[in-house]
Order: sequence, then structure tokens, then C-alpha cells
Amino acid sequence: MTPSAAPSGATESAPHGHPHPRETLDRCALQAQLRGDPMLGTAFPANRLLLVEQPGPWGHAGLRDSHFDPAPAVALEARAAAAGLRTLAIRRPGRTPRGVARRWAVADCRPGRESLRWGRFDDDAELLDLPLDGSSGTPDDAPAYLVCTHGKHDVCCALRGRPVAAALEATRPGAVWECSHVGGERFAPNVLVLPTGLLYGRVLPFAAPEFVAATERGEVVGALLRGRVGLKPVAQAALAFAYEHLAVRRADALRVVGVRGVREGEAIVRIEHTAGQRGLVDVTVRIERMRGERLTCAQSGVGAFWAFRPVVATAVE
Repeated sequence: MTPSAAPSGATESAPHGHPHPRETLDRCALQAQLRGDPMLGTAFPANRLLLVEQPGPWGHAGLRDSHFDPAPAVALEARAAAAGLRTLAIRRPGRTPRGVARRWAVADCRPGRESLRWGRFDDDAELLDLPLDGSSGTPDDAPAYLVCTHGKHDVCCALRGRPVAAALEATRPGAVWECSHVGGERFAPNVLVLPTGLLYGRVLPFAAPEFVAATERGEVVGALLRGRVGLKPVAQAALAFAYEHLAVRRADALRVVGVRGVREGEAIVRIEHTAGQRGLVDVTVRIERMRGERLTCAQSGVGAFWAFRPVVATAVE
């Protein structure tokens, strides 16, 4: 949609009569694009996830602020957090038929342990007894695509995310879910691929078929990569740089070996090439504190953020 100079929060009437947000010049995602905010190193730190299907609207707090029973929602999120899992609410793009059993999933994105297991539930309280160690549910080897459309958290997520979710669903029916907040709303539309844990930003609807095709070949879409969940930000940035520097496409061909401490605003990340001609490379990542206006649609003033800029890769003898 073409940006307009309408005031912040402007809406237009959707066909069904409800307010529908529209693109404006002061949306955080557009402002970040105009500034050229770097996306590398911005994936969240959890490497295991609990997905809970909850159709209908989500408030700012996601699952805890939805039609899901509030008390089990709070207990479930606390239990998952204690076990090291991040909880995301999910729903199908479009309308969910009534009477359909909802689904849950446990995703493990740790390198070498990637897995995605699905199950079904009828009563919200059932999930309080769900094993969170990956021992329950049916394994699924196919990628799942989670698109952040959490508009109550940030308008850009819904505004830009929903068209991408629809385009991905048209390309790979049944493998796409809308999800609650994954962070980095100014990089919307954001797409998390499971179980690899690769988080992408600024994915556009017209590119959905190519994005899916590359993912299902086991490749990384380097131009859109924000990072891999569970890794330190500098490691995420170095890994993304190494894919490009070494002209490696397969996501499983590189792994992070270790990170040396920050010194004078730089860190050294060692990457191992695990396929073909094996070897090690050290990537230097520069860490900068930056400032910008409207880092979220709700934040009208100037804020600060960290930028992670890989600058050089050196082969280790």
C-alpha cells in the first residue's frame, strides 16, 4: 500500500465494517527502512518454543490477553519460562472454523537438535500437564512458517504481517501460522521458520513462493535474515555474514563454535564450515550504540538500540 501523510494511527474501513490500520509515513517499520536500521543480531534469545493455538483477537500480552482462560494462561507461560521455553500464541490466517480442536507445538531450535512436535487440546487447562521436554506430540519434519501479526503489540506487525501470512498460506497451505510478538516490530513483516529458528524481516508478499522454495531446499535467505534464535546477537550477525562471505546457502553448513569477549566495541566469533571443505573462520563484529526516532509505533520520541555490523572474516590456519 502506498504510504500517505495521514496522521499516526489513521484507519480506513475494511469491507466488513471494522477499522483497519493503514500505512502512514510515521510507522516504525517505514522509519526504520528509511534510516537503514541493520537487522542482523536481532532474533530473540530463547531456543525452545511453546506454541499454543488461540484463534480470535490477542491483546498486548498475547495469550494472557485473549479468549484463552486467563488463569491457565498465566500458569502455562510461567511454567514454560521456568523450563526455558518462550510461549507464542498462534492462529491460522483468516477465520478458524468453530468446533475444531486447537493445536499446540513444542519446537527445539538448538543446532543439531532441531525438532517440531504437534498435538491437540480441547480444554485450556489440559496444557498445564503437557510435557515440555519434547517427549510428547507427533514429530513434523516439514518447516512451519510463523508470521508475526500481533497488531495490539504494534500496528506494523498486523499491517505488514497479514498480507505475508496470506501469501505464504497460498504457497504452502497448512504450514503457515500467524503468531504473537517475536520482537523487532520495526523490521515487519517478520517470519520465523521452525524448527531451524531462522528469523527473517521485511519479507514481502510477492516473494513468498521464492522464500518457501529456498527454505524447503534447506537454504538461508541471506538478504532478509535477522538471525537465528537462541544465539548471542554477535553470533547471529557473524553467522549471517559468514553465509554471504563463504557463498554458503545451506543453513546446516555453518555453526557457531564460540565468541570471544567484546573489546573496544568489537567481538570475534568463530564459525565452523561443517560441509564440503571443512574449515574455521573468525568473523569480527563491530558493536555500535545507535539512536533513532519511533523505534516502535507506540514510541514517538528518540530511542537507542544496539547495531551489530560484521566487518571482516579471517580464515583460521
